[in-house]
Amino acid sequence: MNDTNYSDEEILEMYKDVSSRNAAFRIIVNKYGAQLYGRIRTIVGSHDAADDVLQNTFIKAWRSLDNFRLDASLYTWLFRIATNEALTYMRKTQNKTAVSIDDDEIQVSLPGEQMDSSETSDEIAEKLQSAVDSLPQKQRQVFCMKYYKEMKYNDMAEILKTSVGALKASYHHAVKKIENFLSFH
Repeated sequence: MNDTNYSDEEILEMYKDVSSRNAAFRIIVNKYGAQLYGRIRTIVGSHDAADDVLQNTFIKAWRSLDNFRLDASLYTWLFRIATNEALTYMRKTQNKTAVSIDDDEIQVSLPGEQMDSSETSDEIAEKLQSAVDSLPQKQRQVFCMKYYKEMKYNDMAEILKTSVGALKASYHHAVKKIENFLSFH
């Protein structure tokens, strides 16, 4: 069976059995590692830091998995751990770079945004990067989760422990600030 085909319940049952615990955790890493890496990378910026934070995330998950109850999905739980680990890393390093943008992975256009047709995709991506970097941390986090990861507000609310209304407001304000930034640069 492909690692992505296992349900959370099946993985947790495997994890409870000491003889299949390592296999269950390997499934978790294979199933969610790339998504968690992407989330972490949007916060910490660099590949090396993202790898370190991802490793810390899985260490914390390994130590806490016995206490996990299916109140939320396994992915949501891991995503929250990854987010907290990345934010802890950022506080420790005082690094302000929060988002890494690869031209191939994003569509650079916001509602109402007008780009100069003579600009290259690198220039557009650089402007967007600067605009996102200029956001306050909370708005930057919400913007990245919604715009780049296309997360649903309900999932974001569960991960960030806040209301859907607050997230919608943060996203709206972030988009307006980015539009404003781009119109002056």
